[in-house]
Amino acid sequence: MTGGAGFIGSNLCEGLLNDDSNDHTVVCFDDLSNSSMDNIRHLFLYKKRFKFIQGDVRDNDALEKALDGCDSIVHLAAQIHVDKSSYAVRDTMTRNVDGTMNVLEYVRRKDIPMVFASSSEIYGTAQYPIMDESHQTNPQSVYAASKLAGDRLCHAYHDTYDIPVTVLRQFNTYGPRQSDTSYGGAISIFTKRVLEGKSPLIFGSGQASRDYTYVDDVVEAYMKILGSAFYGKFINYGTGQDIKIIDLANKIIDICEVDVEPVHVAARPNEVMRLCCDNRSAKILFNTSPKYDIDEGLSKYIKWYRGMG
Repeated sequence: MTGGAGFIGSNLCEGLLNDDSNDHTVVCFDDLSNSSMDNIRHLFLYKKRFKFIQGDVRDNDALEKALDGCDSIVHLAAQIHVDKSSYAVRDTMTRNVDGTMNVLEYVRRKDIPMVFASSSEIYGTAQYPIMDESHQTNPQSVYAASKLAGDRLCHAYHDTYDIPVTVLRQFNTYGPRQSDTSYGGAISIFTKRVLEGKSPLIFGSGQASRDYTYVDDVVEAYMKILGSAFYGKFINYGTGQDIKIIDLANKIIDICEVDVEPVHVAARPNEVMRLCCDNRSAKILFNTSPKYDIDEGLSKYIKWYRGMG
């Protein structure tokens, strides 16, 4: 697994290691630029079943050595921050496009299954209420453009070389181990500020909305896809319910029971205003859909976050 020490990757590593239906050996390849050893330290208790190798997906030799012997790959490694992508353009593109091409080349030679982590950001603002896989793609950031390039590369490789690759277009994921720094997710950043007695900062009006998916549900989706034989597909994955950012902030305040109010700051340029997932393809192909709604997911996450403090 590339990017296995990150937020989603570490949760997926743990899910695979806890899967009683088999005895996976999980190889975690990560350069630790967007992640932390703290995310995976507990996984070394699995001893021979878990292996960590530090390296960059842009380093083809290191990547090939790390993946040698693997029978399937989940490619999560990426520069994931939308804001950072606006000033770290080359880093974003080389990690997210060149790195993906390196993984695809390995998959092509070895003919093993691969799942690629794409993003709902590739669609841009929703043009109709619930976004299916045929929704137009209109990336509104360098990050989104880089993910769309990786997404399309996967399909080009599948169509050209018949490699067994599936693309999961994740809508906004949240949960334990997500960074709460300025480059983290809205939920983790809001939770940190509120529990510190500070106001959550809302960019612009707060009317932009997102479909937030709890990480346990995303882990289940990856595991279902790894156990399937449906290749050449691009699959949306989210709850099918969106929430406005201002309402999200107020919901977190209510759950935390802290007496603060959101504060509005300058809007982000070219903000995606709405993302909401049509998840019917995941239900049909992989018999999976998210189980946590936003209230259940937030409550579980905030309970975890408090326990980490």
